[in-house]
Amino acid sequence: MNIREQLTSRIQTAMTLAGIPIECRPMVAAAKKAGFGDYQANGAMGAAKKMGTNPRELAAKIVELVELDDIADKLEIAGPGFINIHLKPEWLAGCVADAEQDPALAINPAAEPKTIVVDYSSPNLAKEMHVGHLRSSIIGDALVRILARLGHKVIRQNHVGDWGTQFGMLIAELEETLQTDASAAMALKDLEVFYQQAKAHFDADEAFADKARNYVVKLQSGDADVLKLWEQFKQVSLEHSADIYRKLNVTLTDADVCGESFYNEDLAPLLHELQAQGLAVEDQGAQVVFLQELADKEGNPSPVIIQKKGGGFLYATTDLAAIRYRAGQLGADRILYFIDARQSLHMQQVFTLARKAGFVDSDVSLEHHAFGTMMGADGKPFKTRSGGTVKLSALLDEAVERAAAVITEKNPELEGANDIARKVGIGAVKYADLSKTRTNDYVFNWDTMLSFEGNTAPYLQYAYTRIQSIFRKAEIDPDNLTGNIVLGSEQEKALAIKLLQLGEVLEQVAQDAMPHLLCTYLYDLASLYMRFYEACPILKSDVPAELRASRLRLCHAVSRTLATGLDMLGIEVSERM
Repeated sequence: MNIREQLTSRIQTAMTLAGIPIECRPMVAAAKKAGFGDYQANGAMGAAKKMGTNPRELAAKIVELVELDDIADKLEIAGPGFINIHLKPEWLAGCVADAEQDPALAINPAAEPKTIVVDYSSPNLAKEMHVGHLRSSIIGDALVRILARLGHKVIRQNHVGDWGTQFGMLIAELEETLQTDASAAMALKDLEVFYQQAKAHFDADEAFADKARNYVVKLQSGDADVLKLWEQFKQVSLEHSADIYRKLNVTLTDADVCGESFYNEDLAPLLHELQAQGLAVEDQGAQVVFLQELADKEGNPSPVIIQKKGGGFLYATTDLAAIRYRAGQLGADRILYFIDARQSLHMQQVFTLARKAGFVDSDVSLEHHAFGTMMGADGKPFKTRSGGTVKLSALLDEAVERAAAVITEKNPELEGANDIARKVGIGAVKYADLSKTRTNDYVFNWDTMLSFEGNTAPYLQYAYTRIQSIFRKAEIDPDNLTGNIVLGSEQEKALAIKLLQLGEVLEQVAQDAMPHLLCTYLYDLASLYMRFYEACPILKSDVPAELRASRLRLCHAVSRTLATGLDMLGIEVSERM
């Protein structure tokens, strides 16, 4: 059930009857201020400008022709031609009752489901995942969950760094380490240490460095022994990543891994195609495409190196091959990339060239959804005290430990405290990130994110748990509630309208890839619920049975909406806290 869609459809019909051109839209939105209705239709002004007529008179004509008697109590014309719409409490109550009993929470599936490829996380398998991978992993995963919930076919792509010159060095190091009877898993227990060890060996030992360079050539030419070592390295590295995804409650699996190596066979043919089209030309021994579309202020075209002088391919080549595969083989209508803002020029170049070379049709949407940086209290990128990179695994372990301390302080006797601490700690880290506008940097602060007050995961998790405690106290299974919902107070009506806006919010998040909009919605919902809870007694003895049942159904609708919304952000709830 989508209020905005229903109002838009009916007002559009009235606008057509009023002789307004079809391209003029009703511009329906939820009212921002109390006293100006529940929704507003703001399309009369734009239509009047186009038609050269008086906007208030046009708005009056729309109001006269629109059929909203079953939905709205009152329509008012305000200011230069705004139409304020006051919705009927009885109609809202019926819609909330339907949603509360609907397994899908009355979230409408997309009218035209699309095939959407989402590229996110993408760690380098030569190194352990660190905080730099956090935003891509959790923002991408939230979008994947939301898009799937709206009925789209979603294909996850974890474009891991599993190819390139550093792997010659790492494979050579692994081979020497395995000669001392160590297993690959033991040798690679700490990827960061192993990488540093290999790099030190490479820098200090010329014979080892030559061997490493030779192994790059062997790897790229498909040498069986070197490929076997590479597979071992890749498998252990992927297990490190899979462990992080499990801790983070991120839905990526090994089946979603489609790394740089996957496209290796297509790189030479891709280059030949670019050369045949006259796009790739030789420049100082390298193969380069010069994009006039992205020229600088002096008119110099933007260079994209496809193949280095020595014959090696670059990230741009692999990314072009990936776009071609995703559009051609996977049949993507939209391709979403969650990669930080520093890669903006690179993605612009790849997108521009992919279109110019005909690797994607014009109707395929290529979208780079950039994000800002996680900052420390000093306003610089988040680091360890010694200035090193913060391992994601250590960060998540610390989150759970800190959550456990907070929970123990509040409720020392709590059953299942370890599992609750895990949900609260991981949820706090994820929500602190997701609740910020994606494109902004944000400051990482343990105290703020683990607070049970304000726009935080613990606050929302506690709001859910508090509702569950009402059902326990009433000794009622919420799934068995019956009776009509009645919206007698302004708090009940405001809560009902907010409940019915979940679908609108999800559509907006799916379109703009901005998960903070869902976070804001859930926080607003929980805040409205607290106002309702304070103003509208539920279990007091003097509350009539019909009214108690109505308010319990509202509680159930809120708890289901909170749990559903948090689940789409990859955050778990608990029955007790």
